[in-house]
Amino acid sequence: MGRGRRAPFAIAAFALSHRLKVILAFLVVYSVWGSTYLAIRVGVRDLPPALFAGVRFVVAGLLILAFARLRGRPIPTNPAHLWPLAVVGFLLLVTGNGFVVYAEQYIDSGLAALIVATVPFLMVGTEALLPSGERIGRRALAGLLVGFAGLALLVSPKLAAGASQDTRGVVALLLACLSWTIGSLYSKRRGVPVPALVATGIEMLAGGAVLVAIGLAAGDPARARWTSDAVLALAYLTVFGAALGFTAYIWLLDHVPPSRVSTYAYVNPVVALVLGWALLGEVLTPRILVSAGVILLGVVLVTTARDRTPAP
Repeated sequence: MGRGRRAPFAIAAFALSHRLKVILAFLVVYSVWGSTYLAIRVGVRDLPPALFAGVRFVVAGLLILAFARLRGRPIPTNPAHLWPLAVVGFLLLVTGNGFVVYAEQYIDSGLAALIVATVPFLMVGTEALLPSGERIGRRALAGLLVGFAGLALLVSPKLAAGASQDTRGVVALLLACLSWTIGSLYSKRRGVPVPALVATGIEMLAGGAVLVAIGLAAGDPARARWTSDAVLALAYLTVFGAALGFTAYIWLLDHVPPSRVSTYAYVNPVVALVLGWALLGEVLTPRILVSAGVILLGVVLVTTARDRTPAP
């Protein structure tokens, strides 16, 4: 009888513990990933973008691989497994995140987050163009049209202004979104039998090494100013944004339905806009606020439509 009475309590305690883990993981993905745009904006004031991003991902990749090894995950040595991961690391981190870091020299952190929020639109549109890709349903198509309308409303004044610094930032962000889309689809189709945490660490290490090499070739160390703000931004992005953030995201994918995990796509831009306005004094004009609402509506339509697509 004693054991029978303790069993419900044990089950309840386990459920509470799991629920708490889910809540904490969502808080990390929402708040930390949303704040990375602000940290990047602070860091690029003193550190050249390639070196800044490269050091972050090399250190984060090593931390993740060390954690995975402690958890008993094997580290692959087969080139057939390593090569696809290196390609994904290049597309997601070198030309993907690298262009984001470059762009934030010229673009406010909140605007950068809003433009990056259009990645789900590119994912759905590109997927539909592939021979074996998912077709676009009415809900997703409506989301695409709404989202791109919001993007056009947001960036059209900057693009119309000509070859300004802002325009270079916008173009870099659009290239970043395209590279992230291609890398994500390549990763989906060229999957390798490697644990997700290990794959993430290898991708970060490979992409970070390329970024560091680019920075060294461009003479970044001579131009870097290791101020306290720059060091804090780099440390935050490395430990929290990369290592902790990706670990929480991967854990959520294993324990929570994808429809709930995908909500980060429309929470992160809101967090970035609020933090940029509150801490960096970034301006929130009526055009930006309306554009944000339209883009996020499109993201909601697209992500919920994809979640409802039946598996083949």
